[in-house]
Amino acid sequence: MIIANDLKPGTTFLYEDGIWTVLDLSLNKTAMRQMIVKTKAKNLRTGVIKELSFTGGDKVEDAHVDKREMQYLYDAGEELVFMDTESYDQIEVPKARLEWELNFLKENSMVSMSIYEGEILGVVLPDKIALQIVECEQAVKGDTATSASKNAVLETGLQIKVPLFIEQDEMVIVTTADGKYSSRA
Repeated sequence: MIIANDLKPGTTFLYEDGIWTVLDLSLNKTAMRQMIVKTKAKNLRTGVIKELSFTGGDKVEDAHVDKREMQYLYDAGEELVFMDTESYDQIEVPKARLEWELNFLKENSMVSMSIYEGEILGVVLPDKIALQIVECEQAVKGDTATSASKNAVLETGLQIKVPLFIEQDEMVIVTTADGKYSSRA
């Protein structure tokens, strides 16, 4: 068990039939009452981000989430197929569970899977990833007083805005948190 006062960003715990990870935390202590621990937490099963409040002495159950290196093999229609690089076992994960992550997955790329007691919770993406532009609009000269941008489609199908100097077939670095252009690769 973990006392609510000891929660930190990155801590995983069980609460209300969900597996939660702490994203942000604030402690509020006034002279007249107990400490209030407010957490911004993400449910690892559903992806919902919610504000959870605890009083100073509350306890939550610790959840040990394993991270295992796997290779993304291919898209099998409704499922995505991954292979464990140590045991060579192949597992299938429903595509609906990894909708956002699918924008950054390339075939044969290495990913880190988060697993809780045999249940696959999802793919842990790096902060930034390099992807190739397969389709890009032509740059239009003219009003460039502000940071002008154009539409581009990446090799995974994700559509992003890129600066005018980026051309087709270039590698760009994209932030996985919001899916925005970061820099050239």
